[in-house]
Order: sequence, then C-alpha cells, then structure tokens
Amino acid sequence: MKNYTKISMVLLISLFCIQTKAQTFILKAGLNLSNMFEKDEYDIYSNDYRMNPGFHIGGTVDIPISDILSFESGLLLTTKGYKYEKEEMGFSTKAKMNLYYLDIPLNFKASYKISEGLKLFGAVGPYVGIGLSGKMKATNVYQGGEETEEEDVKWGSDEENDDLKRLDMGLTFGGGVEFNAIMLGISYDRSLVNISAFHEDGATLENKVLKFSVGYRF
Repeated sequence: MKNYTKISMVLLISLFCIQTKAQTFILKAGLNLSNMFEKDEYDIYSNDYRMNPGFHIGGTVDIPISDILSFESGLLLTTKGYKYEKEEMGFSTKAKMNLYYLDIPLNFKASYKISEGLKLFGAVGPYVGIGLSGKMKATNVYQGGEETEEEDVKWGSDEENDDLKRLDMGLTFGGGVEFNAIMLGISYDRSLVNISAFHEDGATLENKVLKFSVGYRF
C-alpha cells in the first residue's frame, strides 16, 4: 500500500508543479450517496443495503491538453459506506458504516462550448482512495428493548484483526455543465478492487458512490 500511496502523491505533486499559464484551480463540494457491493460464494448480501448520505470537499487542478480536452486531478475528502434496515416479526435492525477517504482523481475531461460562458463537459478516469477513518454502528430493537453497538473500523490486511484494506482504487464517470466560473456536476465512483480484509469463501467488498458537486473555477 505504501508504494501505491507514494506513486500517487508524486504524480499529484508533479501535476501541481507544472508551469502552465492556462491551468486553473477548482474548489468543489457536494453531496455523496454511497453504497457498497458485498458478496461471497454463497450470497450477495448488499441487495438489502441502502444509500448512505454524506459529502465530499476539496480542490483540483485542471490542465488543458487541447481546446476540448483537459486533465484534472487533486485531493478530495469524501465519505463512503452504506446503510441497512430490516424489520421482521417484531425485531428490527438498523446498521450503518461511515467511512472517510482521501481520494485522488485522475480524470480526462472533454468540454463542448454551447455559447459564450456556457459549456457541457464529460469526464472519465481512475481514482486512488486512501482510507482515513471509519465507524460501524448497529441498533437492534425487540419487544421495546434497544441495544446499540458501535466500533471503529480497523484498517489493514490481517484477516483475523482488520476489517477493510486501506487502499481503494476504481473508475470515475461523470459530466455536467459549466457557466462562467460555476460548475455543476454529477459523477459515479466504482471500486475495481476488493477492500475486504477477510477473503474466506470469496468474500468481496467494493465501494460505490454517486456524487453531486458544485465547483468554482479560479
């Protein structure tokens, strides 16, 4: 994991150090609707998972390649995870996993000018995510009694002691509209790696995040 992190940070620093007069910086923030895909060789458990609202915030640098194509990268603090609710025969369970990541997007963007100051854009590319912290919480209610359990996520690759691998990598697809300096966008992040520390019986866990963003270009 250390090698992936070093490579990502070197690439990011290099991008920010490029002396290109036309490059611009973008501050962005918005709503996350995150979920997870979880399965093993016996079942797909995430069919009952629900989207977990969260946020993302950070900055990127946009480097022009041609009149319509550019490359965008930066740092985003973003939430991931899922919600789960089930009620059966007087017994109800509510569970939530909240995860905080530092994501490094590496997107290629294509823009199309509609009129003066108005553009449409589409973006696609990989991302690297580094898990920072996380918490799991579950509440069980039965016959008027309530029991809540809460614990921190343990990051690592030890199947006996850890919950999730810290490194997440995947693809981002998105698009939006830009009016002068204001940007409105929607994107979807999907893990391409298994972040579960537990691999017995083919256990697999992957992040999925739908993002709605507002950005300002400097």
